[in-house]
Amino acid sequence: MTDANNLLALLQRPLEPTFLPKDDGKTVIDLPDEFLTDRYRPIGAELQSRFSNDAEQRIPVRQVTTPDLSFANGIDRRGAFSLFIPKHRDAAAALINLFLEQPDVQTLMSVATYCRDRLNAVLFQYSLAVAVQHREDTKNVNIPSIVSLFPDQFVDPAVFPKLREEGSVVQQESRMVIDIPPNYTASDREDEQRMAYFREDIGVNMHHWHWHLVYPGDGPDAVVRKDRRGELFFYMHSQLIARYNMDRFCAKLKKVRHLTNYREPIVEGYFPKMIRSSNNRSYPARAANVMLQDVDRIDNGTIVSVNDLERWRDRIHEAIDQGFVLDTAGNRIPLDEQRGIDILGDIVEASSLTPNRQLYGSLHNMGHNVIAYIHDPDYRYLEDYGVMGDVTTAMRDPIFYRWHGMIDGIFRRHKDLLTPYNAQQLGNAGVTVSSVGVQLSRPNTPANVLLTFWQRSQVDLAAGLDFGPQGNVFASFTHLQHAPFSFRVEVNNDSGAARKGTLRIWIAPKADERGTPLTFREQRLYFVEMDTSTVTLNPGMNTIVRRSDQSSVTIPYERTFRAIGTKSVPTATDALTQFRFCGCGWPQHMLVPKGSPEGVQFDLFAMVSDFEQDSVAQELDPNAPCDDAHSFCGLRDKKYPDRRSMGYPFDRRTEDTVRTLADFVTPNANMKTATIQVKFNNTVIART
Repeated sequence: MTDANNLLALLQRPLEPTFLPKDDGKTVIDLPDEFLTDRYRPIGAELQSRFSNDAEQRIPVRQVTTPDLSFANGIDRRGAFSLFIPKHRDAAAALINLFLEQPDVQTLMSVATYCRDRLNAVLFQYSLAVAVQHREDTKNVNIPSIVSLFPDQFVDPAVFPKLREEGSVVQQESRMVIDIPPNYTASDREDEQRMAYFREDIGVNMHHWHWHLVYPGDGPDAVVRKDRRGELFFYMHSQLIARYNMDRFCAKLKKVRHLTNYREPIVEGYFPKMIRSSNNRSYPARAANVMLQDVDRIDNGTIVSVNDLERWRDRIHEAIDQGFVLDTAGNRIPLDEQRGIDILGDIVEASSLTPNRQLYGSLHNMGHNVIAYIHDPDYRYLEDYGVMGDVTTAMRDPIFYRWHGMIDGIFRRHKDLLTPYNAQQLGNAGVTVSSVGVQLSRPNTPANVLLTFWQRSQVDLAAGLDFGPQGNVFASFTHLQHAPFSFRVEVNNDSGAARKGTLRIWIAPKADERGTPLTFREQRLYFVEMDTSTVTLNPGMNTIVRRSDQSSVTIPYERTFRAIGTKSVPTATDALTQFRFCGCGWPQHMLVPKGSPEGVQFDLFAMVSDFEQDSVAQELDPNAPCDDAHSFCGLRDKKYPDRRSMGYPFDRRTEDTVRTLADFVTPNANMKTATIQVKFNNTVIART
């Protein structure tokens, strides 16, 4: 048990006092009396003896100079915390800095222990998680899955009384699994409910949270300033919208209508039916046809008008059309092919890297706030923000996709001004892709047909049930899943020598919700990355097989929903590598679009691009545990491993003569397409 892993004890049961036992009663943190809060200090000796007698492991906490926590004044310990609120973001940045400044793990443990019972629980958890991921001496500590710490942000609160009853009354070995009902937020009279399996998927929402954990928008410069961070903000969210639209077509729904007019009623209502466990208040709902209003919140100092959003958007549009942005000194920064999208990402979000916050504002973040406070913009009714105000819950709301569709449109405006790729940028002399296809892993199954179905899985929520039972308390939930399959690509290398290439595999819908074929100009926006990998091509014909679970986009189920606690870390090398919770990545179970019972056709696209133009000069560890979902998340402490623009080769417009995918592919021998079908089977299969 390393000292660094002791930090995991601080992350369990976020709202319980630190002196209560962790790890099912087996671990106790020995607090100095000075670290107890005012409520518990007078009875400190009694508490320590009462709760620590049965402990197998005691974690000593040494005395340190207590830090000044005034930066968090006004953020209630049991209130709501949001990374979109400037005051909260500033407090998180200060706390991350405090944790990063500590000279060693023991001091960090002491300072964090002191902070834990005095600060907002989500603020503490987020800041400690970011610090642990970015410190050299703690970066191998596995951050727990957030669904096990704050289950209230992911599941129907109706299950919590059942979980507590089961855990309190029934012995560990006899406990039953409590089922979380799917689609509990609306009836099928609401068309948007057809997409609830996507929007309310636990893994999808955890991905969004973990991405913002790896790429915080504010904090110490060393934490925020990562390679191509702004471009990754564009690309990850752009792929979310493309995936969502692809599944909408499967459900016979129109593409997302971008929220470009801030003055018209928002037709979509959303009633989340979720409760914040910290204060037992519900996440407020939004009725249909409500208008955006100016926000002036005296509780947290958030002030933003609808006019601000329009002004910032128009200034960003103007900068794109002019081809440059202005920094605070009035200097022009060109929005060129290399850095333009990265600079725009920092401006639109806006992270602390924005070159001019005064001029371009904080469009993305403040837009989230204006929508999140639509029910109580001036704190008249003492209501907290809705689900759009929190990165763990925002993707549940249909308006998230309309807002981010508008944000994506801003980036696309810049992309459409760039010169189309030429033959030299797209081609790869001497390399011919002769075929591409998919094959299910089961024997005797037809080629180019993928299967999807419902799967019932389990997650242990005990670590998030504050003041609840010891031991495991499992809940089951239903999610989309696909049958395992492989991509099979045949590539001929007639250059006469072995050479490397980058295999890029994408899919896109052939038709919209009515079955009308998409033009290439439309289809280009719906291409979804399935896998990118470096391949070695021997002279002659090469057959490349990539399993679906090797995708560069996804992380396996075991990482999305993993066990928690200082004792839950495996020791065997293989198991440890599988367990390492880098946690950033699209969930494996959502890799394939849902399809339909009769089958939905997609274009499968593969290309092998020129490795000389793709490669990034850097030392890579082939056994590094975090490198498997680099498409959305980059590489830890490294440059993004692909020199091409994110979204290549579909991120730029094409010449007017290219009207179909075939027009795009035919001139390039290193590209090939095939038609595949995705069939959905409406049955529920339990995870083995």
